[in-house]
Amino acid sequence: MIHYFAYGSNMDPDRMNARVGTARVVGRGVLLDMRLSCNKRGRDGSGKANIVVAAGEEVWGVAYALPSANLARLDEFEQGYRRADVEIALDGGSPLTAQTYVAETLTDDPTPFDWYKELMLRGARVHGLPDAYLEQLAAIPVRRSQHRGASTRSEPR
Repeated sequence: MIHYFAYGSNMDPDRMNARVGTARVVGRGVLLDMRLSCNKRGRDGSGKANIVVAAGEEVWGVAYALPSANLARLDEFEQGYRRADVEIALDGGSPLTAQTYVAETLTDDPTPFDWYKELMLRGARVHGLPDAYLEQLAAIPVRRSQHRGASTRSEPR
C-alpha cells in the first residue's frame, strides 16, 4: 500500500474511486509551508490545483491508502505533474509520508473552471476540512465552462 495526499479534485471520493477503483481514506491532513495555487496548465486550458512553497501557509487535503498499481493508474490522469514525497500531519498531529503531485507545466492564468472548483469544494466538505480552508477554496476565482468536465479523464487532484 502507498499513501497518497490529494489536495485538489481528487479529494472528491467519487472522482477518486472512478479513477483508481480502490482508495481507502486514511484521514484528512495538512501540508505545512505550502500554498494551494491553480497554476498548473490543464489540457483544457484552465488552471488546475498545484502546491507551491510558502512559509507559514498550509494546504489541507485527504490522505488515501491505495495499492501501488492504482497509483500508477492515477499517473495516467495526472499528466503535467510529477510525483513527490511529502510529509503531512494527520488530524491529531501524527506525521505521515505520502506521495502527491506537483505541477511541471504552469500557466500564467491560474483560473480553474467552475466544475473543477466544485470538485475541490465537494471533496473538502465530504472530508470535513476546516471552515477557514473551505472559505479559502470558495474564494478561488473561476471561469465558466460549457462542458461539465467532471469526467474522470480530465486533470487532477
